[in-house]
Amino acid sequence: MKDIQILVFDSGNRAHRTAFSALNRAWLERYFAVEAHDLEQLDDPQEFILKNGGRIFLAAEESGEIIGTVALIATAPGEFEMAKMSVAEHRQGYGVGRRLCHEAIHWARSVGTKRIWLESNRRLKPALSLYESVGFREIPLAPSPYARADIKMELPL
Repeated sequence: MKDIQILVFDSGNRAHRTAFSALNRAWLERYFAVEAHDLEQLDDPQEFILKNGGRIFLAAEESGEIIGTVALIATAPGEFEMAKMSVAEHRQGYGVGRRLCHEAIHWARSVGTKRIWLESNRRLKPALSLYESVGFREIPLAPSPYARADIKMELPL
């Protein structure tokens, strides 16, 4: 999908806030449930993602429709959690998630990040395959705020 533009989330932009929340809620409700920690991040991304140096990227079609999201959440110096990866159901399988992953990794490298990690669920085989294809490898799972998390992966940079 060459006509996809990757945008940096603007917390002052209502369309960005609405799309970030709606896309992630739809994905979560489809596969799992929206958990308390999800609600914090979706309802107040400024406080729970951006405030400490995190970044959110959005994928938008030429029409302006936002069809994907990914967040990098600062968890320690030189380290980010990749979270809130979502792609609109009607655009899954077109490489949107891959574009978002590459943008997030590129930005993380540009700011001197040493490691990106993520938590997921083994049921999400296409997502896990994507993560592996860009270099993530499974590591031991630590206690998580997400009941659905049953795998942890990292990408050393």
